[in-house]
Amino acid sequence: MTKTLNKSLALLLLSLLVVHSSLADHRNHRIFDITHSITSELPTYGSKNGLGHFIRLVHSIKNGSIANESEFKLGTHTGTHVDAPSHFFPKYYDQGFDVTTLSLKVLNGPALVVEVPKEKNITAEVMKSLNIPKGVRRVLFKTLNTDRQLMHKTEFHSDFTAFMEDGAKWLVDNTNIKLVGLDYLSVAAYVDAAPVHYAFLRNREIIPLEGLNLDDILPGRYSLHCLPLKMVGADGCPTRCILI
Repeated sequence: MTKTLNKSLALLLLSLLVVHSSLADHRNHRIFDITHSITSELPTYGSKNGLGHFIRLVHSIKNGSIANESEFKLGTHTGTHVDAPSHFFPKYYDQGFDVTTLSLKVLNGPALVVEVPKEKNITAEVMKSLNIPKGVRRVLFKTLNTDRQLMHKTEFHSDFTAFMEDGAKWLVDNTNIKLVGLDYLSVAAYVDAAPVHYAFLRNREIIPLEGLNLDDILPGRYSLHCLPLKMVGADGCPTRCILI
């Protein structure tokens, strides 16, 4: 009887230690918000003036309403956002491959942040030089865009760093990557916008994640959590993203 009781107490103490350790680990995990705030100064693709006024108060307590209520108008590719296959393929648009069809399993899970060599777009040669381990499924590419603070400048800069067509094709053909994140408004360099998106979206397996805020993020392994709004018919959608 005594032995059984001692064994039970030992198991209980062990369980408590495991729970305590788990809670301590959870408290020690820092959450990095890698989403840009949506403001009127936020840059938008191809615009000199940025997003501009996007939200208005339609019901106001000051004007006699019982509550404040606003409405907003945003493009589907505003700020930190994801692209759906329908963004560049008319057939996918017609078939309904919108943001609601994007895999939550791909949008959430272990991720690798890599730093791209300065002054270089992401070509096949650059992809090879990054030596991304086999099996990695989510990669966030920190580029010169972050150093230049481009997402903090209202005017759109077409000389941003991103993927060239050969780099995108190399990634598709030689890696297991299913989520491609980048620190400006497009994963595709301005001069290769269509070919890069064609490469990434053609098979509906890779999710482009664009407009990331990687200012305070060091290269390394993290847990990515990304949840776009569930907007039926949308070819893209703003999303809140964090790293842990």
